[in-house]
Amino acid sequence: MAQAVEEWYRQMPIITRSYLTAAVVTTVGCTLEIISPYHLYLNPKLVVQQYEIWRLVTNFLYFRKMDQIDNVRKLFSPIQDLDFLFHMFFLARYCKLLEENSFRGRTADFFYMLLFGATVLTGIVLIGGMIPYVSETFARILFLSNSLTFMMVYVWSKHNPFIHMSFLGLFTFTAAYLPWVLLGFSILVGSSTWVDLLGMIAGHVYYFLEDVYPRMTGRRPLKTPSFIKALFADDNVVVARAPNAGVGARFGGMGPDPQAR
Repeated sequence: MAQAVEEWYRQMPIITRSYLTAAVVTTVGCTLEIISPYHLYLNPKLVVQQYEIWRLVTNFLYFRKMDQIDNVRKLFSPIQDLDFLFHMFFLARYCKLLEENSFRGRTADFFYMLLFGATVLTGIVLIGGMIPYVSETFARILFLSNSLTFMMVYVWSKHNPFIHMSFLGLFTFTAAYLPWVLLGFSILVGSSTWVDLLGMIAGHVYYFLEDVYPRMTGRRPLKTPSFIKALFADDNVVVARAPNAGVGARFGGMGPDPQAR
C-alpha cells in the first residue's frame, strides 16, 4: 500500500506534486500547532503596513476553514476530516489532469495560469472589501485555496465539455456542467457558495482571455513571460484536444458515465 502511494506521488507532474505537498504540509503543520493559521490568512492591512508579503501566497496553501482553528489541538485525523480530503482530491485530480493533458509539455504556461488565477482571486477580494454592502462578506474570505482549486475544475470542464459524468449515481451530465453541479451541491449541504463563485469567475476570466479572445482577435493577452518560461525546461509537445476526449473525475460515485459512448 505504501509503495503504491509512493509510486502515485512520484508519477505526479512537478507543479501538481509541489502544490499538493505544500498544501498538505501547511495544513498538517497548522493542525499540529507547528505554525499558526493566523500567520497565513489573507490580511491586506498586514501585507501593506507590516510588509507580511508571504500572506499573498500562504493563503492558497491552507485548506481548512477559519472556524476550525479552535480545534487544531485535536489529533489530526484525515479520515474524519471529509472536507479536507474532498478538497485534496479535487486539487490532486484536476491539477494533475490539466498539467498532464491540456498543459502537457507547457509547465510554464500551467504555472502562469495558477499565478494569474491567484492574482485575480486576490484582486477580487481586495476590491470587494472596499465596496459598501458587500465589504463584510469579502472580509470573511481569509483563505483562497479552495477557490483556486475550483478555478482548475472550471478550466478543466471548459477544455473537456463533452465528457459524460454521473453524480452519486443519481443523474448524468456532461463535464461542461460540473462546476454548476458542485455549486448546487454546496448549496444543498449549506456551504458558502462564495468560494465556488470566486473560482468560477477566475476560471472564466482565464478561459476567455486564453482560449476565446485569441480566436476572436488573433492576439493572446496571457502569453507566458519569458522569465517564467526560463524557469521550466519543457519539451515542445503539441496536444490535439478531441471534442469528447479526456478523463472524468471520480469521487463518491461521481465520474464518467459507463453507459455513455
